[in-house]
Amino acid sequence: MVPKIAMIGGGSWATAIVKMLSDNLSEKEIYWWMRNEVAIEHIKKFKHNPHYLSSVELKLATDKISSDINCILKSADFVILNVPAAFLKETLAGVTSEDLKGKKIVSAIKGIVPEDNLIIGEFLHQNYEIPYQDILVVSGPCHAEEVAFEKLSYLTIACTDIETASSFASLLNNRYIKTNVSDDIFGTEYAAVLKNIYAVASGICHGIGYGDNFQAVLISNAIREIKRFVDVVHPINRDIMESAYLGDLLVTAYSQFSRNRTFGNMVGKGYTVKSAQLEMNMVAEGYYAAKCMHIQNLAFGVDMPICKAVHSILYEKRSPQIEMKLLAEKLS
Repeated sequence: MVPKIAMIGGGSWATAIVKMLSDNLSEKEIYWWMRNEVAIEHIKKFKHNPHYLSSVELKLATDKISSDINCILKSADFVILNVPAAFLKETLAGVTSEDLKGKKIVSAIKGIVPEDNLIIGEFLHQNYEIPYQDILVVSGPCHAEEVAFEKLSYLTIACTDIETASSFASLLNNRYIKTNVSDDIFGTEYAAVLKNIYAVASGICHGIGYGDNFQAVLISNAIREIKRFVDVVHPINRDIMESAYLGDLLVTAYSQFSRNRTFGNMVGKGYTVKSAQLEMNMVAEGYYAAKCMHIQNLAFGVDMPICKAVHSILYEKRSPQIEMKLLAEKLS
């Protein structure tokens, strides 16, 4: 049976994954939902997304792109959710549990649902009754911009059912994408949320003038924070040095393509949070994650000084210079 895959989202990461799927040699049908009707018509006519990764040629049938989400979902075996976490509830507003029943739901969001303070897997399980064995998580150090250039990249596909993870991974493998599989849906998803906060911290530090030596100390402390948190929230045997955890953290903290680092850099240079958000064309998930993780950690009490410092700067209007100076005294 030919697998049918529905992409939900029209941004750069969604466009990159559509390209991966298209360049994979196995037979499949790709469906694509996005809200923007003008973008849809442009893609149908010119085979390029006009707003994101516009250099990428998109190889899919024009009758399989639509702004009608229920139409796109109807025949899908795999549903890839790829919108900013803050907009997920709005995107799924017309979708019921019955519409998603029996489908494998793939989170490529790398964010946390504001107000609910839930990672995507937990949100889907609680609100749409999706069994955890039908939820997959895409993680790993893989920027959309490098996918556009077909730079060698690695993804980790996590699912409690390894066979399902392997099945979906086989649809993404191609000449420039290599995949690994994992059973750690909670750890990989929380790590993907947290690394955005640390990338904001990295950007703030760069913006106020800290150098590479401090950045190295900051990020080595960040991976220890991730380990402490995920070991408390979901204690299983995992190697935090794998690319789904450490690799994703490193690329998000250091890359020129990291929107979270860019956002933090602007805040460090003196932009207000609002002005930095307005100037950026894309959502920095770390902004929302900083508040959500702060609230979550009130219950767990994990020692997370970097997350606390970022929350203080973004939500309590504390001075980046003062907060990072105080943070520096706590790092090792």
